[in-house]
Amino acid sequence: MKDRGYIQVYTGDGKGKTTAALGLSLRAVGAGYRVFIGQFVKGMKYSETRAISKYLSDNIKIEQYGTGCFITDEPSEEDIRKAQKGLRRIKEIILEDNFDVIILDEATIAIYFDLFKTEDLIELLKLKKKNQEIIVTGRKAPEKLREFADLVTEMNEVKHYYSRGVEARRGIES
Repeated sequence: MKDRGYIQVYTGDGKGKTTAALGLSLRAVGAGYRVFIGQFVKGMKYSETRAISKYLSDNIKIEQYGTGCFITDEPSEEDIRKAQKGLRRIKEIILEDNFDVIILDEATIAIYFDLFKTEDLIELLKLKKKNQEIIVTGRKAPEKLREFADLVTEMNEVKHYYSRGVEARRGIES
């Protein structure tokens, strides 16, 4: 990335945080940038992970740091271990400086479930190189993270078909 990079946070209870980050990653690839996506909490293969692996693996690298199984239960020791491993891996990615755009998908949810602390994430973000753009997504972004970021977008749900019992649709929500 030729210009100065910033830290962006996409948060809120509305749909579209991961989708917005993925859209930004496509725009970045179109501009010739390399993208790294670290997905916290998630451990399943979603449509985006399959598409990236199949069509965009030369320009976008994606890794998952979760089991994806505790959203209604308490996180397990394995969930905590995987999230901590993810933080260490993101630190390596930032310091190696091989990627222009780094996305920490669902990192705020990892904080919310005490998989790591807000301070741990902020210390990691302080390592950002001048030219790197970092995007953090997830509901319930802590105030300290909001204050630290250069841009915060809050996605607010006004109306959603989930409330009518519509489940996540493959290729649209998952």
